[in-house]
Amino acid sequence: MEEEIRVLLEPIARDFDVDVLDIKLSGWQNRQRLRVTVDQAGGIGSDTLTRISRALSLQLDAADMISGRYELEVSSPGLNWSLETTADFRRHLGERIQADLLEGNSLTGENLGPEADGFRLRDDKGVEHHLDMSCVDRVRRQINWKESSKDKLDKGER
Repeated sequence: MEEEIRVLLEPIARDFDVDVLDIKLSGWQNRQRLRVTVDQAGGIGSDTLTRISRALSLQLDAADMISGRYELEVSSPGLNWSLETTADFRRHLGERIQADLLEGNSLTGENLGPEADGFRLRDDKGVEHHLDMSCVDRVRRQINWKESSKDKLDKGER
């Protein structure tokens, strides 16, 4: 069923310039929940999520794909979503990431983008690393709270 829903969702995603990351339909009969996760470079706003939800809801109702009542949830992936694909690394190019390595160490720094079999990262000391995905347990976005606080202070926010 998720693939049929993806066919309905892809044109909507193109219209809003978003990537479809995940589609999950759970539950049964009149207690079903459809969770759709979408993202775009620079992040995705709540207005865009609402508009995608409305457009998908109309398509689902017209196609009568899900029998009975269902709950539709369209959301962004959040910071804990793992970066795994070339598209993920392109979408979050220049952002701060943390790579947890299989050997137990982790590297944190700027995402310099995907490469063959992996990605590049510039650590906080300015050293560039090529990381092969076969050596990586998990990569996720990270907020640099120190920089974020500094930026707010520079703007006069509290």
